[in-house]
Amino acid sequence: MHRIETPRLILREWRAGDRAPFAALNRDPEVRRYLGPPLTREQSDDLLDRMTRDLEARGWGLWCVEVRDADAPSRQDSGGASPGIGFVGLNVPGFNAPFTPCVEIGWRLARSAWGQGFATEGARAVRDLAFDTLGLHEIVSFTAVSNLRSQRVMQKIGMHRDPADDFDHPNVAPDSPLLRHVMYRLGAREPRG
Repeated sequence: MHRIETPRLILREWRAGDRAPFAALNRDPEVRRYLGPPLTREQSDDLLDRMTRDLEARGWGLWCVEVRDADAPSRQDSGGASPGIGFVGLNVPGFNAPFTPCVEIGWRLARSAWGQGFATEGARAVRDLAFDTLGLHEIVSFTAVSNLRSQRVMQKIGMHRDPADDFDHPNVAPDSPLLRHVMYRLGAREPRG
């Protein structure tokens, strides 16, 4: 299984001590603002289990993000081990769309970790692994039109948008304000941000 380290982050496998912090971020309405309703503990644990299985099966996936600095504001006490602050990684979307199958790069971090550049730092490292180690030809990322924060991360890592690629997400209710999604792409031979 790949493990990624950056100057401030460790992207690693999930541990039992990550379950409670992950459930807390998935319960936060602000974190879930562009994703849908908050998740129950059971739904969050199911998601973590799926991410763990994907990491074990492929050697890559949605890694747990740990902040290297033990005194970081986002650190929570977990008996000496630094718990995860969310995830950054690669995913194969499980829905049908004109651009699937594909590999998506994505992130979700606890609100206490926002505004510190962690999503961008982790996404750059994952992007480089996708192209330089895994040999992927392209990665995509998508989000609700109104999620400008995530779009900014996509732009910072070199991704670009063609409005012709925007789509209505098939897993979102037709009357939801989150239905319309923008899509960004980056090819292996394109300049990286």
